[in-house]
Amino acid sequence: MAGSDIYTGSLDLLILKAVSWGPQHGYGVGRWIRETTRDTLVVQEGALYPALHRLERKGYLEELWGTSETGREAKFYRLSPTGRKRLREETLRWRRYARMMQLALAAPRP
Repeated sequence: MAGSDIYTGSLDLLILKAVSWGPQHGYGVGRWIRETTRDTLVVQEGALYPALHRLERKGYLEELWGTSETGREAKFYRLSPTGRKRLREETLRWRRYARMMQLALAAPRP
């Protein structure tokens, strides 16, 4: 599934979840999404980095600089308190949406 096929809002939620356990650089966020979805969702850099910057501008992510696994300086992202609240809210919203869709798709023919 290409990054452009992601349902509206789900990329932001996945990014917030990816950094919820600790700071991650952009490549690490993309890798977490790919590995967690068993390689069914690969987010291209052209979608990932603008989303990271947008979430940072909104105050959901904070930046810090550190050293990556390869020894290179990298920008890392972590959840801000506002981002943690947003993650909780969006997780609940997506769970309600998924339940509603499951009910509708499993409904018997009228």
